[in-house]
Amino acid sequence: MINLFTPLKIKNKVLKNRVVLPPLVRFSLIEKDGYVTERLIEWYREIAENGVGMIIVEATCVDKNGKLRDNQLGIWDDSFIDGLSKIADIGKKYNIPILLQIHHYGFKEKISEVKTEVLDKILNQFIVAIERAKKAGFDGVELHGAHTYLLSQLASRIWNNRVDKYGGSFQKRMYFVTELIEQTRDLFDNDFILGYRMGGNEPLLKDGIEVAKYLEKLGIDLLHVSFGVPDPEKKQEVKIDLPQNFEFDWVVYLGVEIKKHVNLPVIGVRNIKTESQASKLIESQMLDLVAIGRAMISRPNWMKYAKKDYLKRTGKLVK
Repeated sequence: MINLFTPLKIKNKVLKNRVVLPPLVRFSLIEKDGYVTERLIEWYREIAENGVGMIIVEATCVDKNGKLRDNQLGIWDDSFIDGLSKIADIGKKYNIPILLQIHHYGFKEKISEVKTEVLDKILNQFIVAIERAKKAGFDGVELHGAHTYLLSQLASRIWNNRVDKYGGSFQKRMYFVTELIEQTRDLFDNDFILGYRMGGNEPLLKDGIEVAKYLEKLGIDLLHVSFGVPDPEKKQEVKIDLPQNFEFDWVVYLGVEIKKHVNLPVIGVRNIKTESQASKLIESQMLDLVAIGRAMISRPNWMKYAKKDYLKRTGKLVK
């Protein structure tokens, strides 16, 4: 039976277990110039030493004008490669696949007003950023298409009212990511993973399912399901009504439901804190992978305690 400690192979990369460190932006460990610091390297090293299955490095911006805030990792020119490669090297040392999340903050509710040539420029910045991530030695990238950032804004039928190639029909709303994947397809060999963090509600679950199925056809290797854009009038997340017997967060439910419609690995995320929670999601095959975020910040050796808790709960020892 599959459990939390069952390996998973994605292309040529083998995850030793089903636990993922999601892309947690560690602002307190980064300076305003956006370069990798020794403190950030030590954070990822500590997580790797404790045996997580995969690490997804935090949102790394393709454009200095598209940052969340000043002290966010950057990848908008070649000078960032050296520092980022030191994080990628950690994965090689501990035999843990490490992906780099590629990000642009976007334009919030002004996405429909952005000039076509501006989006053309950003598309090229994403392409070059993926090339740099591969040069830095990462095992793949995750495109950030959730949380109301650029790709999420473009995918949303309630935010994107453009009338050019970047908006209108579903196909046009997905034009940016389609072009991005088509123009970088040669980079994604069997040793380089293409992941996508998507909004499971864009704004509704049915929209998320449509996006997920389209991404699978494009050739995405791994889906990471989080939440999408908020209702532009209420300024809040469009939450999903849960079945009475569903005991996890509503964002986890998005991932569980989307997994039913695709045939590729799905990561579920949000408020998964304990080994028993994580194990239930994996053993029931509701998800393929679980992201442990805040719990990993407060306890970087979460994996060590998870193994002890699993032993106590099942009587089975895991390496």
